[in-house]
Amino acid sequence: MGRTIVVTAGKGGVGKTTVTANVGAMLAKLGKSTVVMDMDIGLRNLDVVMGLENRVVYNIMDVIENHCKIQQALVRDKHLENLFLLPASQIHNKEDVDIDKVVDIVNSLEGNFDYVLLDSPAGIEKGFESSVSPAKEALIVVTPDVSSVRDADRVVGIIESKGIFSISLVINRYDLNLVNKNKMLNFESIIDILGIDAIGVIPEDKSVIETTNRGEILVNYMPGSPAAKEFSLIARRIEGETIPIKIEEPRNFFGQIFKRGMQ
Repeated sequence: MGRTIVVTAGKGGVGKTTVTANVGAMLAKLGKSTVVMDMDIGLRNLDVVMGLENRVVYNIMDVIENHCKIQQALVRDKHLENLFLLPASQIHNKEDVDIDKVVDIVNSLEGNFDYVLLDSPAGIEKGFESSVSPAKEALIVVTPDVSSVRDADRVVGIIESKGIFSISLVINRYDLNLVNKNKMLNFESIIDILGIDAIGVIPEDKSVIETTNRGEILVNYMPGSPAAKEFSLIARRIEGETIPIKIEEPRNFFGQIFKRGMQ
């Protein structure tokens, strides 16, 4: 049976969809058959991030309403043969989702794929419930700001109340220059507040926006970029490899390492 992991957060705009697409792609690159599911019913962004919007014919609501089979709704990635997208609907809303049928869909996918990643919408309403209900594990995505971490703390409590205890933290858009200037929460503070282990720290990287605008997944288009390298490590850690988290010190114009606490 495959592993089902919900990618979620308390606050919107922290990069859940980017994390879902890139971790999913890296797991596929490691030889694992992977489905990424867009659970943001009514909005749908995962297909755009992956550059697959023109290939979408059916979506998860078509499967739920028995208009098509699961296999008909799956969209194969442009570059990776073992990576698939199950897109969301743009003409429904989150209240239309039958959670029991979502669980059935995920159970069916688990029998045919190594990984199912559910890209959860922001907040803790029904869209969140639909994403968490079939999951056995969770990745919590935060940015290093107080509101993101505070909201994530609430989400961790809810997920644990549902019996999911395999929870890992992904810190996104981490900028050591700002951390050193006390303008951003540092790694240790975030871990202390949330009380869960980090599985990755993704640095601030302009390549993410560039590839998103191109409709390309970062790890496919710019595998050597700082963020892509960390996505690769996250996938390997999910696979069970023991790889320590190392946060690179920022460098100045001359390539010299900035000292912590100095501008």
